[in-house]
Amino acid sequence: MDLTFPSSITQVLLIEDSSQIGHARRTAQKLAERLGFDDADAGRVALVVTELCSNILKHASHGELHLRTLPRPEGQGLEAIAVDRGNGFDVHACLTDGYSTGGTQGIGLGAVARQAEVFDVHADSRGAVLLARFFCRGDKARDLAVGVTQHSLHNDPACGDAFQVNIGEQGISALVIDGLGHGEDAERAARAGVRAFALAPFASPTLLMDDLHQAMTGSRGGAVAVAQFNPGADRLAFIGIGNIGASLLSRSHDRSRGLASHPGIVGAQFRKAQSFDYAQVSGHILILYSDGLQSRWNLHDYPGLIFRHPAVIATVLHRDFCRGRDDVTVLVIDLEMPHA
Repeated sequence: MDLTFPSSITQVLLIEDSSQIGHARRTAQKLAERLGFDDADAGRVALVVTELCSNILKHASHGELHLRTLPRPEGQGLEAIAVDRGNGFDVHACLTDGYSTGGTQGIGLGAVARQAEVFDVHADSRGAVLLARFFCRGDKARDLAVGVTQHSLHNDPACGDAFQVNIGEQGISALVIDGLGHGEDAERAARAGVRAFALAPFASPTLLMDDLHQAMTGSRGGAVAVAQFNPGADRLAFIGIGNIGASLLSRSHDRSRGLASHPGIVGAQFRKAQSFDYAQVSGHILILYSDGLQSRWNLHDYPGLIFRHPAVIATVLHRDFCRGRDDVTVLVIDLEMPHA
């Protein structure tokens, strides 16, 4: 399976009163129709988004709905994530039909779990993140265990962050770029790097960094990280220039490792960069993030979160640790994901 997950800004819809539920439903349904969903599949999306947004108002009084398109082996899928900062709820109880904390019929989350191809949730005293992914009903390919959230500063249509994930017979190759500053000039720098990466995403990391440097010369330049997972060798190669954060987290051994980057600016000046290899990484979670995210997060402070879907992990980190003064990207990859 050869698949490319291209960079795009997460679409965010505010959910602060009941009138915004209808707008969110229509927006998601129209997106599904543009992606080629038939009436029945687009109707599933509309139903679930209505439940997700109603759940936000019920449990938290306000929050957000995040929408994004997903690459699929054939066609595209749709991702909807409800985000709030409420007091959380009993997930297992709320998934039971007939259970209600708000005086409703209590069919919400159980119906969401049945209607979506992928459903996951993390809820605690800091709030809740609920994920629903949709594929056309004829799409039998497995879910892509990659999650990403990307936001521009002040909702600027230009975003100086960019990412790309390529999946093929060689494994997984992931890129995150943070163009210097923000706005259109930063976006041009990041896009130049993405175009160079796309030409040979599985080339050696050091050669890729040289190619990105040449492509970004003449622009503002930026920070860059490339991570390549070889499942046959059970190894991860990583190279970074600048302040892209990178961590490997083990589910089984309850430990994390920060991945080292070199100083410099790609497209401007840096010393010859070295690629670092990490062995026995199968079953780990790889997290790459731009400096729009604070680095002081610790997944151990969120019991059970490391076992959740990568899209849930990325969204929780963004919700709780976004600096709010720069573009921000959080990319999370399950290194046991199906990749061929």
